[in-house]
Amino acid sequence: MASVASSLYEECTSPLALRVRADTRDIDFSMVDALPKDRASFDPVSIADLLRNAFVYPPHSVYRRVKLIFSDDYPAQDSHNDPVLQTTLSAWPKNARPGCSSSDSDTLVQTYHRLLCAAITHTTARMRQPWFLQSGGKDSTSMAIALADARPDVTCITYLGGREENELASAQWVARNLGLRHEALVCDPGRAYDRYLARVQRIPLLTADFATLSYLDLVTEIRGNGGDGVLDALGSDVYFGMPSHWRHQIYRVVAQQFALPANLFNLWGVRHSFRLCYALSTMQMSAFERFYPGSRFSDQEVDALFGEPIAARSRQRLDTFLSAIHAARTVADRRRIAAAIVEAASFGKGLYTASAVAMPLAYPYCDARLGQWLTHEVPDDYLIGPDGTNKILVRKHIARSFLNLPYVTKKGCFRFNVCALARVRYDCVRQFAVDAKAQGLLPGAPAWLDAHREHLHNKYFASKFYLLAVVLPWLLNRLQPERRLG
Repeated sequence: MASVASSLYEECTSPLALRVRADTRDIDFSMVDALPKDRASFDPVSIADLLRNAFVYPPHSVYRRVKLIFSDDYPAQDSHNDPVLQTTLSAWPKNARPGCSSSDSDTLVQTYHRLLCAAITHTTARMRQPWFLQSGGKDSTSMAIALADARPDVTCITYLGGREENELASAQWVARNLGLRHEALVCDPGRAYDRYLARVQRIPLLTADFATLSYLDLVTEIRGNGGDGVLDALGSDVYFGMPSHWRHQIYRVVAQQFALPANLFNLWGVRHSFRLCYALSTMQMSAFERFYPGSRFSDQEVDALFGEPIAARSRQRLDTFLSAIHAARTVADRRRIAAAIVEAASFGKGLYTASAVAMPLAYPYCDARLGQWLTHEVPDDYLIGPDGTNKILVRKHIARSFLNLPYVTKKGCFRFNVCALARVRYDCVRQFAVDAKAQGLLPGAPAWLDAHREHLHNKYFASKFYLLAVVLPWLLNRLQPERRLG
């Protein structure tokens, strides 16, 4: 599966390729740092990706000459072509996997635990004081159980981003019962954004994942408290799959890429309702891109921000994955493809921000041995149950330690309070928009901010504000490296 980067190479005329591996310990972004910093070096379609979907479609990056390669054994193509993303997507239907339980349940769980412990030991070997980003969900609970055996010296930390979140109590309870130290960090949007601006010049590449500011806030806090490494439970969804819910069936019907009039969202009954805005925005998307999380700019809005048609070129980047999408037999299979695309890109929120504070980062779920075993040896009925229950193997692993784990009713931790950010940093971001317009970047951004200032209490509009808040200062810093943004 797509994991994380460990080496960079450059040939005289071919793109700079960020080659992806499972081991992040030797990552080096110095060659990216040496790239020219001017408008011509940016890929405008990638910036459109960020505004439309909050990430850049693999294998591209915000720089024209930097491409992400997701297979260790696939070389970059010749200098006239961009490198092509190679993932396990097309191979999924062909994976040789036991169709039903042919192994003893205890043996499967024990093997999973052993491999997860080995992955933790390997990826944290150089860390003396590791910290674990722990939510109260299944993946992080399963990893916490393995950490109690493999790295009992770890400190768990949970990020509380807003009132919608309810995973903190579960995370604290798990850590306490495993004998692990636990800390919590409450989101302060102003503090987090100031930390982002202070470090933006050291962030090598750009992503606008809705946890980017959370991540930078966390790794800065961990560094300040003596931590010398971070563990993240990202990376398991492409193994275990993503069950479909009734709302995903509705997305398929509603998401028809309609071009709705912009003033529809200004109607009083609409602009104050997140649910109505979300539903109307879904009508403007493709069914597949609706799988991506968060509220983002519509194609019409992106074209207005750029002052020229560009959104269609971003949408065409999905063509790379169409063969796998068309081969998917169920909504759950399509969601798993979406998870792979998003995860391949969203590793950046950790890689780039951790790099900015010189913090080693470990993704144990991306360990090669563990990944091979999960892909080829775990029976189908230990992934998603016939009733749609997901991650059966992980649930069984947790049940060995916690018979009555207080699973949360909805996800939330490690997100960001976007409405509060808009409230405390609007003027700052608007000035960035004005300065960017003077540089010929996103000339429509000031007008969008002015038109929606009174609507930013609605998370739908505040999420779009967040995208601009992340993207604009990073671009400006590359054009004006001597300017202090914070």
